Amino acid sequence: MTIREKQEEWERKYLSEFASLSCDSKGRDIEEPQCDLRPIYQRDRDRIIHSKSFRRLKDKTQVFLSPEGDHYRTRLTHTLEVAQNARTISRALRMNEDLTEAIALGHDLGHTPFGHAGERALSAALWDLLEVQLTDADKQGTQEYRDCLFYPDGRPRMLFHHNEQSIRVVEKLEKKGKGLNLTWEVRDGILNHRSAGEPATLEGKVVRFADKIAYINHDIDDAIRAGIISESQLPEECTDVLGHSTRDRINSMIHDIVINSEGKGTICMSERTGLAMKALRDFMFHQVYFNPKAKGEEVRAESMIRQLFTYYYEHADELPEEYGRMIEQGEKTETVVCDYIAGMTDTYAVHTFQNIFVPKAWQG
Repeated sequence: MTIREKQEEWERKYLSEFASLSCDSKGRDIEEPQCDLRPIYQRDRDRIIHSKSFRRLKDKTQVFLSPEGDHYRTRLTHTLEVAQNARTISRALRMNEDLTEAIALGHDLGHTPFGHAGERALSAALWDLLEVQLTDADKQGTQEYRDCLFYPDGRPRMLFHHNEQSIRVVEKLEKKGKGLNLTWEVRDGILNHRSAGEPATLEGKVVRFADKIAYINHDIDDAIRAGIISESQLPEECTDVLGHSTRDRINSMIHDIVINSEGKGTICMSERTGLAMKALRDFMFHQVYFNPKAKGEEVRAESMIRQLFTYYYEHADELPEEYGRMIEQGEKTETVVCDYIAGMTDTYAVHTFQNIFVPKAWQG
């Protein structure tokens, strides 16, 4: 037996009956010879870690745009915290830790510069383009058409989603168009890590919870460090249930998931903890995520992203060669422009904007 086969045998003996075994994977879109050392999900994890898009997460916003201080989270440190939370839960429940970690490390690869502000900006830019492209008759549309583009209350739906972009990164954009050729289970977990998603594996469901646990708690920690809120301002009905420190809250949430999920073939929280977590998340939206003091620069960031989109849509010939090739091969220009901008780091986006729109001093 190879070392990989020995590890697969160990999984069959010791993992939960509900775990996703490496030997039972639905596999890759393009078949490859198996590694003699690593099971299939471990190879996926390694591919993600070695990808360019993973390295770029170090200079992408989590909550605070370009914060002055070494201890604020970035999209990369958020990803690592999600992976740690997910691994802890998976190991306790005897799930497939390699699959869980691969999903966690890849879940935000498609995130834009400036966090959700960049995501909103690309959605708005796509809406602007759609308004220009559609005729008045098309805008009326059928009910089915309206349901696809608008919420029931009439608000426009997001046209750019970072989870869908993450899939595009691993399937199309990495390795100069070859993609990472990840397994079906990892891609499913990445695509469905948002609240509205429904992962096919329990490992994917673990990551979906781990993501919430990570961002709620480390966003609180960063907001306290920034002086936006204080620990004493957190709702008592939440802290009495979850704990009175970041450490205690993470610990209680993870314990609650493990206790309520063990041996049940599902990943869930108790109603009491789930409601407290939701209330704490609502508090963060009101006090931090929509707080002008914390998010004041986002208006400028969104404007910059939209201007970059318009520029490159109108000057697609100035895109890097690999993106120009994608258009030549039949990809929509707007899709490729989103690919290019979403792949930028915060710093590179600002530098690119300055090069295009800010006048330079004349060199005599």
